[in-house]
Amino acid sequence: MKERKLLWILLVMLTALFLAACTANEDAGEPQEGTDTEEGNGEDGEDGEAAEETPDLDGKTLYINNGQEPASFDPSIGFDQVSWDPLNNLMEGLTRLDENSVAAEGVAESWDISEDGLTYTFHLREDAKWSNGDPVVAEDFVFAWKHMLDPETASQAAFLAYYIEGGEEYNSGEGSADDVNVTAVDDKTLEVVLIQPTGFFLDLLTNPAFFPINHQVAEETPDWYAEADTFVANGPFMLESWEHDSEMIFAKNPEYWDADAVNLDYVHFSMVNNTNSQYQMFQTGELDTASIPPEMSDELIDGDDVFIGESGGLEFYRFNLTEEPFQNKKIRQAFSYAINRDDIAEYVVKQGVEPAYGFVSPGFTAPDGKDFREENGDLLSFDPELGKQLLEEGMQEEGYDELPPVVLTYSTSDVNQAVAETMQNMLSENLGIDVTLENQEWNVFSEAQQNLELQFSRSSFLNDYADPVNFLESFTTNSYMNRTGFESAEYDELIQKSKSETDEEQRYEYMYEAERMLAEEMIAMPIRYYNVVVLEADGVEGILRHPVGYFDLKYADKAE
Repeated sequence: MKERKLLWILLVMLTALFLAACTANEDAGEPQEGTDTEEGNGEDGEDGEAAEETPDLDGKTLYINNGQEPASFDPSIGFDQVSWDPLNNLMEGLTRLDENSVAAEGVAESWDISEDGLTYTFHLREDAKWSNGDPVVAEDFVFAWKHMLDPETASQAAFLAYYIEGGEEYNSGEGSADDVNVTAVDDKTLEVVLIQPTGFFLDLLTNPAFFPINHQVAEETPDWYAEADTFVANGPFMLESWEHDSEMIFAKNPEYWDADAVNLDYVHFSMVNNTNSQYQMFQTGELDTASIPPEMSDELIDGDDVFIGESGGLEFYRFNLTEEPFQNKKIRQAFSYAINRDDIAEYVVKQGVEPAYGFVSPGFTAPDGKDFREENGDLLSFDPELGKQLLEEGMQEEGYDELPPVVLTYSTSDVNQAVAETMQNMLSENLGIDVTLENQEWNVFSEAQQNLELQFSRSSFLNDYADPVNFLESFTTNSYMNRTGFESAEYDELIQKSKSETDEEQRYEYMYEAERMLAEEMIAMPIRYYNVVVLEADGVEGILRHPVGYFDLKYADKAE
């Protein structure tokens, strides 16, 4: 039986290899996580093409891959890894993750926190400037955050600012911009009032959603973020040129307050989202970093030029509870029990990834010093016999003589295809279910999933800030990230308590309970946790890849 199972896994991988070879120069694949084509944030995206040739730049230049065209460089709109990874190097918020992935001083050189933990007063650097020479002022943050919360902006990231007093009310249309308690006391002093003590607030502010916007530029040129000649930066680099769907060139920003710490003169971003194509570019010296194609993992992963690190994130599949047959919990559970996550991690994705038997990824330390994942344990298992039993019971409950047709939809990429085909085979072999596969281009896929038009679909999540509640809040009733039709007042209350409880031990108990509820309801099916596996050329050093956070080139260097 084991030999038969391994045989069809190998056949799936060979099929994906053949297709990848046939489409190596086409718009295929998803950007996996940002510039090194690892897997996407809040959500990931796809479909980019390589530039026809790599330009020679006069200066120390790092050549990396962004996978595809950014969705937007408006900090409020680009809610994906391929937008926020490069944006994290063009801009800077009040705080910035340091070499130890801790929220440290950014535009703010210091801050004061009131005794009740609700009021933060940030003191901005006198030498913080935009790339056009304008000073970075407190009003730039007020403007940017209210822009994010403005219902007209329709920012997918707006929920991140609900910790601010008046933020949710304004964004939901029940309040006004004046209700958002963010105040420019003077040009270099910003005051923020929260609705409840939030221990991770400084970490949250490292997220690109909280980057400032030059309010004077934005008022004169509303689409300032769309082209290189109108873009203004306040981070380590500025946008030198942008050939859409092809390449971006960043240049060192001489106006950046800490420009002396920046080693690179230029960063050249390609947009290639086929893992084999970008690996070939790495071999020929056209890229200084690259992902390892899954089929070459065993051969390359132990090499001296490989960086392996943690990444807080999850690949999972959503059930649409508004479509048959997934209104039935036992049928959803049956699908989960039929999936062998160990085999998917070891034989399909490879790269040293870990199978997911819970929703919150490893790496979050609980008050007792243990890892959240260790404390809450494995909530799922591989049990085909139990899956068959639950499928039969669920079909009886719904009066099904046969299961309604099931379509599994995924966003285009060679890895996604291989995983989907493996799951298709597992469901056929373990439950006797014939599942139809469908792949869609990212923008079409993302909109259809958001509109609950997909029955059973692939998803990914990379944490926006370093707290377990960030993933768990995705499935509250009104969350943009829900996309399942799941509604539960009990679950919503658990998440609210997970945010408002000041006793950390009790707060974690609420989160443990919420995760167990997700596993019981099985509205989404975890597959594997993410990690970071990147090839780096000789002489490349100093790139920061935070377990939770965004790719940072401020300290990157390259031997000439």
